[in-house]
Amino acid sequence: MMSESFVVVSVIGLLLSLLSLLLISKPQQQMVYSRLSSWAPFTSHHRHNPSSKTPPRSLSPGKKPPGNVPPPADYKDIFPPWRREALSIARKDLCLDPVTEVPDFLVREHLIPFTADYRTCKSPSSTYTPMGISLSEVASLGDFTDYAELSGVPLPEPYQDFNLDTALPRPYRPLRWGYHQTMALNRLQPDWWLEVEKTYVERIKERKHLFSTNGNMVLDYLPGSELGCKEVMEMALQFLCARYPQYFSLCESEDHGYVFHNGILHNQTVIRDMHPLHVLLENVPEDFAVMIRNPEDGYYYFRAGILCSSLGWSVKSKLGMQLKEIHSPIPDYKEKMEFSMDRYFAKLPTSRPIQRGSWGLEVDTPLFMPPGDPHEKLRESQLPEAELPLSRIHLRVDWQTLRRLPLSGAIIFNFKALFTPVEEFREEPYIPALLTTILHHGKPSIMAYKNTWHVEHVVLPALQRWMKEQEERGLVPRGWDVGTLQEAPFFPGWEEVWRGRQGF
Repeated sequence: MMSESFVVVSVIGLLLSLLSLLLISKPQQQMVYSRLSSWAPFTSHHRHNPSSKTPPRSLSPGKKPPGNVPPPADYKDIFPPWRREALSIARKDLCLDPVTEVPDFLVREHLIPFTADYRTCKSPSSTYTPMGISLSEVASLGDFTDYAELSGVPLPEPYQDFNLDTALPRPYRPLRWGYHQTMALNRLQPDWWLEVEKTYVERIKERKHLFSTNGNMVLDYLPGSELGCKEVMEMALQFLCARYPQYFSLCESEDHGYVFHNGILHNQTVIRDMHPLHVLLENVPEDFAVMIRNPEDGYYYFRAGILCSSLGWSVKSKLGMQLKEIHSPIPDYKEKMEFSMDRYFAKLPTSRPIQRGSWGLEVDTPLFMPPGDPHEKLRESQLPEAELPLSRIHLRVDWQTLRRLPLSGAIIFNFKALFTPVEEFREEPYIPALLTTILHHGKPSIMAYKNTWHVEHVVLPALQRWMKEQEERGLVPRGWDVGTLQEAPFFPGWEEVWRGRQGF
C-alpha cells in the first residue's frame, strides 16, 4: 500500500512539474533546459537511435567498462552549437529573419550526405549542413562571406610592427611537468591563428616542391569535403589580408572573380581557377586537415588535407580515417583521451578555437618525414659526438590550432613546424631544468613515442650545465620545484627576448 501511494505521489509530482514547464515562457524554458543540460552533458532533446554502426552509450546490465574507460558514446544525434542568427548579419541582403528557427528533427532527417558535393545536391533549400544551415542559404552567402560574424571569432588586428626581413615565430615551448598525456588545450588568440615569418618564401618553395615530388602523400581530398575546403581557404586568405595588409589583398573583378594578390611572392591567384587546397599550398605555409562529421554515426573523419610537415605518416596513410584511428599510435590515447576528444569534437562551438603544441628533438630540421624516409635512420642510433655537434640538434614544435567552420561544421586542424636550436635554451630561464626533468623522468611509453633517445647523449650534458649556470647567474632560484611554467607555452621574459631578436 505504501509503495502504491509513493508511485501515485511521484506521478502527480512529475505531471505538475511538466505542467509548470509548459506554462512558463520560452526563454525560461530554455534557461531550465540549459541548466539541466549542463548537469548532464550528454542529455539532449535529440532522440538517440543506436544501430549496429553506432554502439549504445550504456553497457549491458552487469557489465562495466574496463578500468576507467567510459562506455562508447552515441553522437549521431548530437550537433554542434548553431549560429543561425548570424546569417542575416553576415549578408544583410539575404532578408532572413534573425530569429528564424529550424527544427532539429528537420535537419537530422535532411542532412547533406557524407560524400555529397554541396554544389550539386538536389533540393538545396531542404538539405542542411550539421550547422542547421540549408545549402540554398550557403549559396546565397556567396564567396568570401563575413566568416568573423558567422563564427563569432573576430578578424585579427593589423600587425603594425611586422617586418618580413626579421620576423620570427613566437618562441613556443610546450613543455609540461608533471607530464602526462592530455589534450592540453588553450583558447586561441585571434591575432595569432596564422603566422608569417622571414622564412615565408623559402617555406612556400619547399612545400610546393614536396607536393611536386610526393603528390597525394601531402595533398588530397575525398568527396564531401568541398565546402569545408572552400571555407578554410577563404578564412585563411581573409586572415592574411587583415593581419598583413601591407603584403596581401583580395579583390573581385568581372572577368576573373576573386583574385588574391601576394605582395611577398609578387604574384596573384585567381581563386576560381584552383582547388582551395592548392590556393593554400601556393600562399599559406601551414598545414590543414579537414575533419568532416559523418551523419551515419556522428563521428569525425579526415576527408581532405594539405600536410607537408608530418613525421612518420602522410595524408595518403591517414585519409578517410576516423579520429581515433588517426591517433591510435599515441600512448594512452584510447584509455585517457579518445572519449574526451570525440565528445569535444561533437560539441566544439565555432566561437572557441583552441591551440596546443607538441614537441620533439630532431637532428637538423626535417620538415616532412613519411614512413621509410632516410632521415628516420638517424633515430635508430646515437651518433658519435664528433658527428653530432650540439648545433645540429633542434627542438621541433608543431604548433597546432583547432577550430570549427561555421557553414559546413567541419573541424580544421592546422599546424606548422617550428625549429629552435637547443643552444638557445642557455638564455631561456627554467627551460633547461624543465626539459632535463622530462627527459629523465617522463613516462617511458610517451618518451619512446617522442623518440628523443638518439640525441639525449649530447643534449642532456649541455642542459645540465645550463641549469647550473642559470642558478649561478640568478636567473633561476636554487632548488626550485620543477613544474609547468606560469608563462607556458613560453618562458619568463620571452616577449622582450623575441622582440629584441627582431630589432624592435
